[in-house]
Amino acid sequence: MTSGEWISIIAAFSASAFTAALVAWTRDHHISLVLRRDDLRAVQASHCTPTPRLGGLAVLAGLAVGSFLASDGAAPLWSLILVSAAPVALAGLAEDLGLRIPPAGRLAAAGLSSLIAVVTLQVWLPRLGIPGLDLLMAWSAVAIPFSIFSVMGVCNAFNLIDGMNGLSGFTGVATALGLAAVALQAEDPGLVWMALLLISALTGFLIFNYPQARIFLGDAGAYALGHLLAWTAILSISRIDDLTPWAVLLIFFWPVADTLLAIWRRRTAGRRSDEPDRLHFHQFVMRALEILILGRQARRIANPLTTLILMPMVAAPVIAGVLLWNQPLLAFAALSAFGALFIATYMAGMALASGRGRYLPPVRARIREASASWMARGRTDARDDFDLDEAGDRA
Repeated sequence: MTSGEWISIIAAFSASAFTAALVAWTRDHHISLVLRRDDLRAVQASHCTPTPRLGGLAVLAGLAVGSFLASDGAAPLWSLILVSAAPVALAGLAEDLGLRIPPAGRLAAAGLSSLIAVVTLQVWLPRLGIPGLDLLMAWSAVAIPFSIFSVMGVCNAFNLIDGMNGLSGFTGVATALGLAAVALQAEDPGLVWMALLLISALTGFLIFNYPQARIFLGDAGAYALGHLLAWTAILSISRIDDLTPWAVLLIFFWPVADTLLAIWRRRTAGRRSDEPDRLHFHQFVMRALEILILGRQARRIANPLTTLILMPMVAAPVIAGVLLWNQPLLAFAALSAFGALFIATYMAGMALASGRGRYLPPVRARIREASASWMARGRTDARDDFDLDEAGDRA
């Protein structure tokens, strides 16, 4: 990459961090916007203090500054992708400001953003890595709607995992790192620069989002992040002939798997697929930490600790996708294995929860005994009657 591109990457970090700091420092002037959303009473809430949801503005500001400073190379292409994110970012921002945009409205905005990307970039998914379906993908009438629908799903997926301090941001960094590593192996410096610019802007935001969150990514940031990453991936598939879509699915594994599981879980329970709950994988882990180790009064610790525990699980399929980027059969096998492991782990946790009367008391006793040396000395708690369905009541 050129010196100008490196300067743009540094500028993206600086602009993002500065904007995030500005949002955090002016909290008292706009926190009323969060209060009218009544976030702390939401069923999926995982924090204890009203927090600004304008972190997406910091990420987008960093990307805008970085794109402006890099006037050559892939900058014009990236600028088109960034501009195409405007509808979904604005819809998310309206939700962040308490205007109550329904999920269908935000998804429609995501579809509009992808339609703009298709028109301006003249790019869409060229193949799926499935012989029969790849013949259909040769027709733009099939490939374009499928591409738009896929990006809408990724936007929603990143919004759904935006439930813990740093989780969506770090997942975005891991995904962008995976795309950058693939582009580096395929010798495409333009795609490498795009991914690094996104990583830089996310890192500036994460300084104020982890371990203790002074700002949140918000719907504007989460939806826009999904849009930008998804279109970077589509560009990668269209520009790198040897890149298998199965490897790209591995790189996006965690948010996609969690979203598909949420849809299945809600449908089988007879609820709408967009109805929020507190049974996402990250919420399950946090509530288990509260019950078994920390106590329900320690959410400020359980929240960032959940992200720390999950990040190796997020990173593992990304690494597999990078290593198997041009090996379709092995990438498909790895994707199947990670999918089975994801489901098995979640179901094992649910089985443990359903048998809590028999299993959790001795498990709790052993874990607390082992952790007594580093937990606050002399602290006693009477948590024997807690269960996984009650752990989030005070979120």
